[in-house]
Amino acid sequence: MRGRRRVGKSRLVEEFVERADVPHLFYTASAQPTAAADLALFVSAVAGSTLPGAGLFTGQAPATWDAALTLLAAALPTDRPSVVVIDEMPYLIATDPGFEGTLQKVFDRELSRRPVLVICVGSDLAMMEALNDYGRPFHQRATEMVIPPLSPADVGEMLELAPADAIDAYLVTGGLPLVVDDWAPGDGLRDYLSGAVRDPTSALLVSGERALAAEFPPQSQPDTVLRAIGAGERTFSSIARAAGGIPQGSLHRALRLLTDKRIVEATLPLSTRPSRETRYVVADPYLRFWLAFLGPHLAEIERGRGDLTLARIDSSWTSWRGRAVEPVIRESLRRLPSGQLPADTAVVSGFWTRTNDPEIDLVGGDRGPVAKRITFVGSVKWLEHGPFDAHDLSRLLHHRAQLPGADERTPVVAVVRGGRAVDGVTVLGPEELLTAWRD
Repeated sequence: MRGRRRVGKSRLVEEFVERADVPHLFYTASAQPTAAADLALFVSAVAGSTLPGAGLFTGQAPATWDAALTLLAAALPTDRPSVVVIDEMPYLIATDPGFEGTLQKVFDRELSRRPVLVICVGSDLAMMEALNDYGRPFHQRATEMVIPPLSPADVGEMLELAPADAIDAYLVTGGLPLVVDDWAPGDGLRDYLSGAVRDPTSALLVSGERALAAEFPPQSQPDTVLRAIGAGERTFSSIARAAGGIPQGSLHRALRLLTDKRIVEATLPLSTRPSRETRYVVADPYLRFWLAFLGPHLAEIERGRGDLTLARIDSSWTSWRGRAVEPVIRESLRRLPSGQLPADTAVVSGFWTRTNDPEIDLVGGDRGPVAKRITFVGSVKWLEHGPFDAHDLSRLLHHRAQLPGADERTPVVAVVRGGRAVDGVTVLGPEELLTAWRD
């Protein structure tokens, strides 16, 4: 089971074992310095579990995971089902690379002979996904489960918000259940933020801090690079400057780590011509908001000046939202039912050049990042009451003429928060975007 941090994986499994009402072990690994320290915590967890043979672990100190897991098999019931949960499994693999193979061996020889469900949970998306790859011990042995955050449609339903306001709430919460649960149904964005930003213990504030602390040491190069991207830097050179002139080799390594962990997305412009103009963006909507407005100002919030942070959000919200909503809109368009976008649209991205002239918000293609055919171009106008007017259309058509693979026959799409579009332009609004997630 995998999913990003703070999405509720552990809570979901905890609820499952409680409802199952069977003997179970719930062991959560942590970033211990040695395998011996992990083993000691595991022994303590089993000894305090509801497994019928938990007493076998009293006073025991197995020196290897092989011995500990074999002893665990002896503690399991043979006449009724049980559940074993190993949470934060990537920590164990990082400390002991042989853990994965040991677990597979003991599972095949011992655990599989008992009516036990073994659930391995992890927040390192790349590592957890790789566990089932060809050549790995658990290849084709495990059933994968991905726990996504709440969708924009889920957020809207839970908070009883209109479609446009639901998307705004999603940009702030990222669909994290703990953060959404703090938001009173029916409250607007300003109502929620005015309380959450002033409370140093609110889920909105602490979730980002805890997620980053679990991934990187403070002030490490990946942490510094991520904060530069979160502050709005998107290109390699601008990130390097914002990160304090970090050497190119170090920046390459930090960006590779961030993209491997799926914390940052590296995107290329979509057209029929190859491009190397990579842009970097924080993948998680909640973390985008936290890094832009909350993380840099925790000190002022903790000293009781959350009003300063709130004023900063108020003054920058419209411009920040206009950029931050684009990845959400692109993903929404990819999910639209067949027929709502031009045929053969398989990829939705954007197009830009080094000078951002032209820069197109939305580009559809039959594949990416180098398409055989461009299926549509589009613009995002996410203002409170901003119709897509003739001036917007003229600008988009001018940029369309500069897009490799597009011509005067390429359809035009406008995505607007409010208002309509000029004749001849397919217009999509917040309701259509949320419908894509419901379907």
